[in-house]
Amino acid sequence: MENIKLTQFSKASGCGCKIAPAVLQEILKSDFDFVCNELLVGNKTNDDAAVYDLGNNQCLISTTDFFMPVVDSPFDFGKVAAVNAISDVYAMGGKPILAIAILGWPTEKLGTASAKYVLNGAREICAKAGIPLAGGHSIESTEPIFGLSVNGIVERKNLKQNNPVKENDSIYLTKSLGTGIFSTALKRGLLKPEDHSVLLHSMCELNSLGFELGQLPYVSAMTDVTGFGFLGHLLEMVGDKHLTAEIFKSKVKTFENVNFYTSQFIFPDNTTRNFNAFEKDVKGMVDLEFMTYCDPQTSGGLLFTINASNENEFENWLKIKNYSAVKIGTISKFREKKVEFI
Repeated sequence: MENIKLTQFSKASGCGCKIAPAVLQEILKSDFDFVCNELLVGNKTNDDAAVYDLGNNQCLISTTDFFMPVVDSPFDFGKVAAVNAISDVYAMGGKPILAIAILGWPTEKLGTASAKYVLNGAREICAKAGIPLAGGHSIESTEPIFGLSVNGIVERKNLKQNNPVKENDSIYLTKSLGTGIFSTALKRGLLKPEDHSVLLHSMCELNSLGFELGQLPYVSAMTDVTGFGFLGHLLEMVGDKHLTAEIFKSKVKTFENVNFYTSQFIFPDNTTRNFNAFEKDVKGMVDLEFMTYCDPQTSGGLLFTINASNENEFENWLKIKNYSAVKIGTISKFREKKVEFI
């Protein structure tokens, strides 16, 4: 497997494969509207997963996520894709219970052993999450593709969505930004060895904190940061409410060497697409900062808001639990733009 570099067999990488936001909105437009009273969350709010009411205060969370290779190692590709897919359940405050695989593989070019390593990587992550990889579906494809369909369970009172933010809420972020930039450098053969380990460690870290955040009543909204970048997912949280997310630039964590790569204009194509879609709603993003704030994240961190009156309580909770999350801003009355970087 050492001789296979998966990123050389695909056009795009990881969540950078996502269809551009404006194009996706056109695709999703439909005159067909099927009413299902048990469907609590569909695709109208751009949430991370669908949620179905099972009754007795229990809800089923259902999601799927797949993409082309973001790393060269087949085993690591399986791990990253699994973490990324399972994250959608955690982002809804849920507990994952079952996964099935989605595999598209060019067997003539890459053989079958490499695909087996991908599945083994996914199995390792599923085991860490405490769920079985119970089956799936595979096809022949011109480019390697892998991901999971994941189901989870959540008590209805613990269900979190991406858009119920309120004025004066505090905004928190868990992981550092920069996976799209680093993975693009990897694809171009320019990523430093020490940065490769940083990239892999971040993308393989489960967002299991989301399940525990779901049990905190003062957590008002939650999502994970993926293909639309930090800015895009933050804008989804603000939505059409007459509110502004004020972000403190100095508090937003990024990979240590991210500026080394952005100064060389190393960033994914989808960064520009994200910028074009979102820049009209933003103030204070200057120079090359768009490369970081619009960077499509693969297996990014959790972005969530809490009631400001519970901030001290929450900070103590983080210390006791030994979790890492940093306050990066606040929700205020609408000012000039939906997002303002300070």
